[in-house]
Amino acid sequence: MTASRIRCGVAGTGSLGQHHARIYASLPGAELAGIYEPDDVRAAEICARHACRRFATLEEMAQHCDAVSVVVPTNHHASVALPLLQKGVHLLIEKPICVTLEEAARILDAAAKADRIVQVGHIEHYNPVMSFLEKTVTDARYITAERLAPFTPRGTEVGVVLDLMIHDIGIVLQLANSPVERIDAVGVSVVTRTEDIANARIAFRNGCVANLSASRVSLKKNREIRVFQNGSYLSIDFMQQKGHSVRVDPSAEGGFAKEDLPIEKGEPLAIELGSFVACVRERATPKVGGELGRSALEVALRITEQIRAGMARR
Repeated sequence: MTASRIRCGVAGTGSLGQHHARIYASLPGAELAGIYEPDDVRAAEICARHACRRFATLEEMAQHCDAVSVVVPTNHHASVALPLLQKGVHLLIEKPICVTLEEAARILDAAAKADRIVQVGHIEHYNPVMSFLEKTVTDARYITAERLAPFTPRGTEVGVVLDLMIHDIGIVLQLANSPVERIDAVGVSVVTRTEDIANARIAFRNGCVANLSASRVSLKKNREIRVFQNGSYLSIDFMQQKGHSVRVDPSAEGGFAKEDLPIEKGEPLAIELGSFVACVRERATPKVGGELGRSALEVALRITEQIRAGMARR
């Protein structure tokens, strides 16, 4: 790829896609070439805001873009991603990569055949606190994660596991760094016809255990994780981008020493898209590639199947 700016596009400019467009429009080394948006009013609004063009078809988008963010509803990811890959476009596909493992296989196969990058939008991997976790966690023994959000109709084409919990699934798969050995999951429907609250216990082959909770019918937002390893634990707030460590210290009062973590804050989506553009320019492997996206989807689907089997028995 030359030193010229990477021509970027956004397919789907709803509540999240609009921010992809905003960041591409101001990102060094990138230009917002245009958007693909079926809603006329929304398309006019975004195009006026960023002085970009509206593509009538995915084929037209592929002709004018080197890289595209796919930010349509999850059940449409494959139908948008596949034709763009076949036309030679690099993709950032919002999480989850798609809704079935068969679709994921088709996307990864198409990317391999076209020799194009697929990055999956597991945004917390680009949160500055995750960078700290990656450096600090060497032998996770027990992980707890809680992700709460107020109800919104956006994302309800899938259950809360694929909507919210999948963020934490991707995180614990990386931190545990071991094959999944057992999953026990429960969930309930409150507002939608699928699970709106879910809890999953994931046991890994190396002995690590992760306990994940997610709700999209909460009055407050919360995204916290705690990671316990020999002699210490880390408590991290992904929303506030802050945290602390507690370690065994016989010389400290109570035998434990608490220390705030030195985390430099930043907008995770801007970091994620900046990394994507750099990977496209340098033909580098993304931090969250298609295979990690597929693995997170596989675990999420196993959790979902358990929950729905339990709901059917009630």
